[in-house]
Amino acid sequence: MADLSPQELRVLAAVADSGGFSAAGAALGLTQSAVSHSVRGSEAKVGAVLFERGRGGASPTPAGERAVALARRILRMYEVLGAEARGAGRDTVAGVLRIAAFRSAALHLLPPALERLTARHPGIRPEVRVVRELGAGTAGEVAAGRADLGIATLNATGASGGGSAGGAGGASGSVPAGAAAPGRLLTGVLREETYALVHPAGHPDPRALPLLDWDENCGSYTRDWWRAQDWIPRATVKAEDDGMVLTMVGRGLGMAILPELSLCEATDAVDITGLGPSGPVRRVGYVTAPESASTLAVRALIRELRSEAG
Repeated sequence: MADLSPQELRVLAAVADSGGFSAAGAALGLTQSAVSHSVRGSEAKVGAVLFERGRGGASPTPAGERAVALARRILRMYEVLGAEARGAGRDTVAGVLRIAAFRSAALHLLPPALERLTARHPGIRPEVRVVRELGAGTAGEVAAGRADLGIATLNATGASGGGSAGGAGGASGSVPAGAAAPGRLLTGVLREETYALVHPAGHPDPRALPLLDWDENCGSYTRDWWRAQDWIPRATVKAEDDGMVLTMVGRGLGMAILPELSLCEATDAVDITGLGPSGPVRRVGYVTAPESASTLAVRALIRELRSEAG
């Protein structure tokens, strides 16, 4: 099989990102026919159809999704090659560092680590995107080549560990904690967080209140814990993020069960009650691709995140 050139990889990524051959051509400064010819050549080299063509544009087939993800990751290695070479043997590194994180991690876990990172390496330019931990979540951004490192919720490997946020249902974006995650991603645990009951301050019977929940508060073994608690009702209100839930609890609209990072924004309007030693725990960690894990910038960020986690 003939190798794909960097330009062919760029075309594949552009078609996937733009949703069509014409738009990809406009983004790359090529004609539609040149893009079409490039894609056909790539499909012939790979031996698989990479895009479904239609009146609405072009969408990746399963083979195409995998090829595009690898194309982005390979192109990223081309981008960082110069910075890696210049940083070899030096005490600093420069360049863009792409990070995906769920909301509370982006607000409370990342900033201190990035502050130390950029103080030590002024040439690093972090680009942080907040990604909801639903479906593929932050790990999906790394697997797809859109992020160099993700902060994700990690599944536990045993009963004593945590998983993704506990909840009544839904699909979380959590990934297994350990050496390798789906798509051969690498993970590492940064912290374990207990969950707590949060309720309006001074309420005499918080467990009698309606349950407030959010879309990402779901998945992993914590579902079993959740179902075993006969005092927890079905959620009467579901919000898009944990910050909204915390605000509504402070307004007296109900109670919620939230992990520690989500409670960093708690005010005097709420009280926090522990759930005891059998309460759910989640693991928060980093996710990166094997090729990114060896780069100077990602290694430096992981060191700072581990330092922050203590």
